[in-house]
Amino acid sequence: MTRTALVTGGTRGIGAAIATMLKANGYKVAANYAGNDNAAKAFTDETGIPTYKWSVADYDGCVEGIAKVESDLGPIEVLVNNAGITRDAMFHKMTRENWKDVMSTNLDGLFNMTHPIWTGMRERKFGRVINISSINGQKGQMGQANYSAAKAGDIGFTKSLAQEGARAGITVNAICPGYIATEMVMAVPEKVRDSIIAGIPVGRLGEPEEIARTVLFLAADDASFINGATMTVNGGQYIT
Repeated sequence: MTRTALVTGGTRGIGAAIATMLKANGYKVAANYAGNDNAAKAFTDETGIPTYKWSVADYDGCVEGIAKVESDLGPIEVLVNNAGITRDAMFHKMTRENWKDVMSTNLDGLFNMTHPIWTGMRERKFGRVINISSINGQKGQMGQANYSAAKAGDIGFTKSLAQEGARAGITVNAICPGYIATEMVMAVPEKVRDSIIAGIPVGRLGEPEEIARTVLFLAADDASFINGATMTVNGGQYIT
């Protein structure tokens, strides 16, 4: 059976690696994105994976976008909530907009994407919801009160929803990446990057494909006994 997967924030970085790996392993994949049309076109040209534009912060937009994906590819059976943004600032300088923007995408986005899909998963007695949280949702991070709070909320959402979906054949799990060699991380000054690496016991940044392999594992039909888990993929930087 070929299952349909939707990856939010799926055209760049970790999301692109997830979408590409799922396709390579037989899934029908759709990638959502919010704003970068050029990156989305380049991604589709390279991979053949169709892209769909909407903001996960907009519930009605999610409902419309999901309906379009399902019309094109069939019912969504695997949802990867990967979309996320940062608006970093020390708390005394953080604005209400900084807080709201991050919460709307990184936490509300999980509700906005999962809620319209949930009933169909329950009716079909199968579903995989995989939420990409963060190491900083586990340990906190100075200058990221908004981001860390949202990502911690993702973990609470995962644990609660996992209990609700279990009897319906739906698993809900979270992945907490550490520092991954994405464009964003590689763009920071080398001295800062070196200081980050110095705190990672394995002595390197992670690769997007390492997160993608974890998603592939959790998405599998035979991963049905893994539910409500938080998978830490951080090179030993933070151990729970």
